Amino acid sequence: QVQLVESGGGLAQPGGSLSVSCSASGSISSIYLMGWYRQAPGKQRELVATVTSGGTTDYGPSVEGRFTVARDNGKKTISLQMNDLKPDDTAIYYCTCRPLFNNPRRYWGQGTQVTVSS
Repeated sequence: QVQLVESGGGLAQPGGSLSVSCSASGSISSIYLMGWYRQAPGKQRELVATVTSGGTTDYGPSVEGRFTVARDNGKKTISLQMNDLKPDDTAIYYCTCRPLFNNPRRYWGQGTQVTVSS
């Protein structure tokens, strides 16, 4: 089992910045993939960003160029720096991980709220 605990988020004005972080724990020595998804009210959960243990990143089209994902493999943590925030970025942000390359099983955190409003 893997537990994911998010921190950060909150309220920001349009054009502002926020960051969220996530820490993984459990009976694992390494994690292949870590990332962030988000879900806004009435919308489907969508990709924000993922990063593999080798450093390969993938960003959702609506955040590319504004958000930056980073991870510490040794500490099993991941962070997301969000710049130039827009009201459409308002959502619950979920941390996710996929420990094994050859197993599609994912784990999810409880989520943290990000609100962008003036």
